[in-house]
Amino acid sequence: MPSQESESYTHGHHESVLRAHRARTAQNSAGFLLPHLKDDMHLLDVGCGPGTVTTDLGRVLAGGKVVGVDASATVLEAAQAHADALGASNVRFEQANAYELPFDDDTFDVVYAHQLLQHLSDPVAALREMKRVTKPGGLVAARDADYAAMAWYPESPGLTEWNTLYHEVTRAYGFEPDAGRRLFSWVLQAGFDVAGTVPSASSWCYATPTDREWWGQVWAERCVESNFARQAQESNLADDVALEQLAHDWRTWAQAPDGWFAVLHGEVLARA
Repeated sequence: MPSQESESYTHGHHESVLRAHRARTAQNSAGFLLPHLKDDMHLLDVGCGPGTVTTDLGRVLAGGKVVGVDASATVLEAAQAHADALGASNVRFEQANAYELPFDDDTFDVVYAHQLLQHLSDPVAALREMKRVTKPGGLVAARDADYAAMAWYPESPGLTEWNTLYHEVTRAYGFEPDAGRRLFSWVLQAGFDVAGTVPSASSWCYATPTDREWWGQVWAERCVESNFARQAQESNLADDVALEQLAHDWRTWAQAPDGWFAVLHGEVLARA
């Protein structure tokens, strides 16, 4: 089995990445799960990152307990600091590998994974492990973006090139960028009963001037400074000049007064 940090996370933990992750909340990232939560549930967030969603779920489950796990010890320090600052005493974090969760069978009422499976070389194995630690009748909830389904306006050859490069880089490292459309299939392959599985979809949209500026800047920085940039170069798929041009193209798109960008997510709720 892979070690805790053996799989090279495409985005890495550059500030531009963490800035995007910190904007995530239970409402904008787990809306499909919220109606199924009860106050006293015990929930595990796999691949929790900086912990904003995890801590938000702790607020929803005020009478329960929430555990966030991630492969990165550094990002977990930030997650714990965030929870502590908000006084979230029912939330804790620990380092763990998604393939080898350090919990007994049938421990959690809900296991949640947001934007995780697209970054794993064996997402079905991870789902089996999530199922193992979920109580019988409990829920495994997963949500992942689908890069091929992303859409934007105005048309931009640069953003088209960025999307193509992202697919090439992630697949060079053995990951699936179009995970959203595959979640339902992966869950079934992992042994969940189709009768207890509910697939769905939702989106993020960046179209206001503030949102466009934020999203465009996040990706402009990722194109030249994040782990994605390093992997693109190590794979001989792009050089510094090409990456700088993509960053420029992102900033140009963000300045369009009629700019619009949508991220489609696949979602699935599966009964263990």
